[in-house]
Amino acid sequence: MKGGNRTRLPRVAEGIREELAELIARHVKDPRVGFVTITAVEVSPDFAHAKVYVSTLADPATIPELLEGLQHAAGFLRRELGRRLRIHTIPQLTFVYDESIERGVRLAHLIDEAVAKEPGRDDEGEDRGA
Repeated sequence: MKGGNRTRLPRVAEGIREELAELIARHVKDPRVGFVTITAVEVSPDFAHAKVYVSTLADPATIPELLEGLQHAAGFLRRELGRRLRIHTIPQLTFVYDESIERGVRLAHLIDEAVAKEPGRDDEGEDRGA
């Protein structure tokens, strides 16, 4: 990888993430695409492809439809990115569901349950014997 790409790649990825978040929130009217968060963007070293990680708090059963709606809007989104960003190559966009937030919520819930069941705590999770 060229030296300039090492710093440029993350800046381009962040620019794409910010612009996509705004474009999706304000301009994508597809009913399959509800409230969505762009959690990360990974751009290939040649800037030809970008993997866009998305998350939503919607029903997990709707995730395939959400991804389908985003992929359907990919051409429009690329065209708008081309107008907004100053980069030579606008990458092909691939949308991927990011399960990390969902996993984090599940893990936090499990930790809360374990702490609540800890011996020496009352029903509100307060220490009784200190």
